[in-house]
Amino acid sequence: MKFINSNRIAAGLMAFATLLAFPAITYAGASCDIAGGVSAGASCAQGSAPGGTLPGRIAAVTNTLLIIIGAAAVIMIVIGGLKYVLSQGDENGLRSAKDTIIYAVVGLVVALLAFVIVNFVLSFF
Repeated sequence: MKFINSNRIAAGLMAFATLLAFPAITYAGASCDIAGGVSAGASCAQGSAPGGTLPGRIAAVTNTLLIIIGAAAVIMIVIGGLKYVLSQGDENGLRSAKDTIIYAVVGLVVALLAFVIVNFVLSFF
């Protein structure tokens, strides 16, 4: 059985997670209410609808990126766990697996802090 490179698995899973996130990106701006008639549709088309403001769009992009980064971090934690199990006691393999898990957790914490900071700043607008 041929060994599959873990980097290829990670790249494939991240590509799949990105494809899953595209509906969230395209649907994020679709908060227009067409029950208000022509004037509501015109204000929605001009971007003056409630979800069409710049802070609203920044929040939608931030939320979507957080979903992608969170999925990538979970995937990397799983890959680190697999590397840990499959290292068979090799010290270099164990060190690499632990580093992968630690860096994934640190990346997830940084992404969550960035999310909190962006939402805190956007709350003033």
